[in-house]
Amino acid sequence: MKKIILVFTVVLFSFNMFAQAPELMSYQAVIRNSSNALVVSSPVGMKISILQGSASGTIMYVETQTPSTNVNGLISIEIGSGTIVTGKLSAINWAKSTYFIQTEVDPTGGTNYTITGTSQLLSVPYALNALKADSLVGGIVEKEPAYNASVAKSITASDTTKWGQEIHHIGDSYGGGIVFYVYDGGLHGLIAATKDQDTAMRWYAGTYTNSLALANGIGAGKSNTELIIASQGYGDGATYAARVCHEYKDTVGGVVYADWYLPSLKELQLLYYQKNVVGGFENEYNLPYWSSTEYNNTLCWQWGLSQNLGGEGNKNLLLFVRAIRSF
Repeated sequence: MKKIILVFTVVLFSFNMFAQAPELMSYQAVIRNSSNALVVSSPVGMKISILQGSASGTIMYVETQTPSTNVNGLISIEIGSGTIVTGKLSAINWAKSTYFIQTEVDPTGGTNYTITGTSQLLSVPYALNALKADSLVGGIVEKEPAYNASVAKSITASDTTKWGQEIHHIGDSYGGGIVFYVYDGGLHGLIAATKDQDTAMRWYAGTYTNSLALANGIGAGKSNTELIIASQGYGDGATYAARVCHEYKDTVGGVVYADWYLPSLKELQLLYYQKNVVGGFENEYNLPYWSSTEYNNTLCWQWGLSQNLGGEGNKNLLLFVRAIRSF
């Protein structure tokens, strides 16, 4: 018994004028014999079935055709134009379920079908994928190598959730500043102001208190800043690091960005790694920058962006301040 090889090259829908369910599907296949020689200029018998739900699911439509291969071993048919055995192609609700196409072939042109292959139809919504040019060898599906090497193979369900969303990269000008850290594939991250908010600013408002601003991590500076302001308040009237950041505003393209905060120690350390990308640092004396992460009632963490060193500093020291915000 001869074995044939079907290589599906195109599966497309033709739509009716009202763009409803498709009436016809164009279908092409290349037929080779067991010696891998093309079956050329010969009639072949075909039975095509549409199955619902799975490769062994409910039969929704069946038709037969007797096309002839051309000089390249190619057959081209329109599913829906053959001799209907059962069902109606236009009555299939393509949005209701997944569907599979089953092809049975008799290379002698009759109805003694000696090879059967079944593959899922994929549509977006009706332009069907060509089953990645699957090859049916003795009824066994073999993936076409070009698809396995393509970018599409690596697309995952989680990737599709990002479609239509704005992706950001380190160094982007965005949200009133410069992006210096990203996560969630660029959907979220941290933005630094383009200049220092002060070059000689104390941490406290004149009174040593424990404000419980102990958080340290990405986004922690925002909650720390709120705690510091709630604890220090107006103080002695002179401003301080958290308040300077909290009151900072920047307008870009008519949009006012006003949700800035004093970075946590971790956020300052991340800023150090991108200090050249962000720029605008006026620290000619290599003084450290204030973080919002408190150490105790008299000390707070500080970090030197010029030398990547830090430690605990008295809250009355006059240090540099750079505001950040998150997105």
